[in-house]
Amino acid sequence: MTTTPSPDAPPGTSMTDEEYGAFRASAALWAGTSVLITDRRGRVLIQHVDYRPTCLLPGGAVDAGESPAQGAARELHEELGVTMTVTRGLAVDWVSADSLNAPASMHFPGEILHVYDGGTWDNEQIAAIQLPAREVQSVEFVEPAQLPELMSPGDARRALSALRARINAAGPVLLENGAPLAPTVLDRLAVLGHPRPTYHFPWQAGPAPHTPPPAQVWCWAFAPDGRVLVLLDPETGTAVLPGGTPEPEDHGDPVSTLLREANEEATARLERPLLLGHVTCSTSRRPYLRYAAALAGLGPRRPDPATGITHTRILATPEQAAQLFDWGPPTAGQLTAVHHARARLGIPRAARQPLTELPDATDLTTV
Repeated sequence: MTTTPSPDAPPGTSMTDEEYGAFRASAALWAGTSVLITDRRGRVLIQHVDYRPTCLLPGGAVDAGESPAQGAARELHEELGVTMTVTRGLAVDWVSADSLNAPASMHFPGEILHVYDGGTWDNEQIAAIQLPAREVQSVEFVEPAQLPELMSPGDARRALSALRARINAAGPVLLENGAPLAPTVLDRLAVLGHPRPTYHFPWQAGPAPHTPPPAQVWCWAFAPDGRVLVLLDPETGTAVLPGGTPEPEDHGDPVSTLLREANEEATARLERPLLLGHVTCSTSRRPYLRYAAALAGLGPRRPDPATGITHTRILATPEQAAQLFDWGPPTAGQLTAVHHARARLGIPRAARQPLTELPDATDLTTV
């Protein structure tokens, strides 16, 4: 009979193949798989099932002889009636044996659970969902901030960690009980854990009417590499673009508002602001102006005199930044205008890359 060295045995000792197999089996974990799917507003697809009170992402147990990716594709077909393959991983979670409060009779040994990216679904894909006769009662798309209310704590942590990993674009993340081993700035500030700013107003290119005056003036501020400045509230993780509310000292000039607010909120210096367009509030009828500008520099962080918040500053591609807001279908038109302005400013299109947190002393040419 052949022998196999034991991984934890002292030098010079060995196990038989049978003993080694039994040793490894004694430490075996379950294997699970799930798929993160969003709609075009960035809401997450969850399933209401008939066998537990909390909701789940599509997925389930990996069958014998099946890879986690194959299991994910099978579960999508069984649970949603959808035929597709998954090729991009978002997270691998080690779920400890004592984290689920499973009944003793289950003998839950712990689980390795893979989360795959199911992509962003359009209305046609959503309409094609066909639920099975049993288990899945219904599906819905919900705001990321609602996941902790609808899912078990571990499932919600895992889903949010996977969603942040997808936005961050640094590749799959390793989790323990849903929490990342190496948290990013999105994890550290619990971004998406609070409701995203919501403005479901039509996008209109060009100048806004002179009356009523604008309610807000915001800017897509481009670093030299084509990414834009986003400000995060360190308490809530809520994202904003640089800009703010007109004040009397601005004398009705929106560019003056923009330059002043960018300096107050982020100690940011802007050059060559270009008006992109606006959205108009459906109740007040006041416009919210959008500009693009070159980000010339950043000073040390300091509290915004209007709110007292010292924002965390990050660079993100425009597409990554848009996922931090819930602006609805008009987002696509606004992003088109953003990239037209970027080209006019002579700034390259940013490559897909991880978010960058900006320290107090920042040389924008090196990020």
